[in-house]
Amino acid sequence: MKAKTTSSLGAFIRTRRDRLSPEQVGLAPGFRRRAKGLRREELAALCGISPTWLTWIEQGRTEAVSAETLERIAAALRLSRAERSYLFELAGMRDPERPRVSCDPQLDAILKEAVAKIRTPAYVLDQEWNAVAWNPQAAQLFAEWLGKPKADRNLLRYAFLNPQARSFIVDWPSRAQRLVAEFRGECRAVLDTPEIKREVEELRSRSKEFDLFWSTQNVLEREGGERNFHHPKQGRLSLRQLTLSLAMAPGMKLVILL
Repeated sequence: MKAKTTSSLGAFIRTRRDRLSPEQVGLAPGFRRRAKGLRREELAALCGISPTWLTWIEQGRTEAVSAETLERIAAALRLSRAERSYLFELAGMRDPERPRVSCDPQLDAILKEAVAKIRTPAYVLDQEWNAVAWNPQAAQLFAEWLGKPKADRNLLRYAFLNPQARSFIVDWPSRAQRLVAEFRGECRAVLDTPEIKREVEELRSRSKEFDLFWSTQNVLEREGGERNFHHPKQGRLSLRQLTLSLAMAPGMKLVILL
C-alpha cells in the first residue's frame, strides 16, 4: 500500500512539473528543449534539493520525504490549496500549514443568510468551535449559549464552564467527554497554533473535567446521531445531529439538528 502511495506521489509531481514552463517560474527557456515542462534538475534547484533526491521521490524509491521538502515542492510547483493537500495526503503526512478560512468579506452575511433559511436548529462553528452564525430555532434551543446577547459563543466553554449545560445536556459526562475527543480529532492539524493552545490551556485551568478528558488523548471523528436535551420550557427533546464541512470556508462546519 505504501509503495502504491509513493508511486502515486511521484506521478503527481511529474504531471505538475510538466504543466509549468520555465518562464512561469522565472527561468530562461533555453535552446533545444525537449522537456515540455520543467526539467527535473530545474525543479530540484527551485526546491533546494539534489536532482538525485527528486528522482528518487518521483520514482517512488523512498518513504523518507520530509514535510519541509514537500512544502518546497508545493511552492515551486505553484500548487493550489487543494493540490497541496493532495500532495501531503499522497505522502501520508499532515500538512503543517494551517487551513485558511475564506477571506471573503461577505462570508458572515452569507452564513447568516444560509442558516436563517433552515427550519430546524442550525449553527456554524469556526475552527476554534465558536458559533459564528445561527438561526432563531438554535437560539431558542440553546437559550444559555446562543439565546443571550452577551453569552460566550464557544461551544466547549459553554459545555464545561456554564453550569446550565450540565442539566440541559442529557448524560452530560459522556457527551462532554466525547466533545473533547471530537475536538482533538478535528483540530489535530492545528493544535499547536496560538489560538487553539490558548483555548485548551484556559479550559484545562478552569475545568477539572476538561483537563481529565484532554489528558486521556482520546480522538474521535465528529459524528451525527441522536442528541437529547432537557429543555426548561419544552421538556425532554430528542434530535438527530448532522454536521457538514463548508467547502467555501475550510475549518468551519454547519451543524443541523433535525
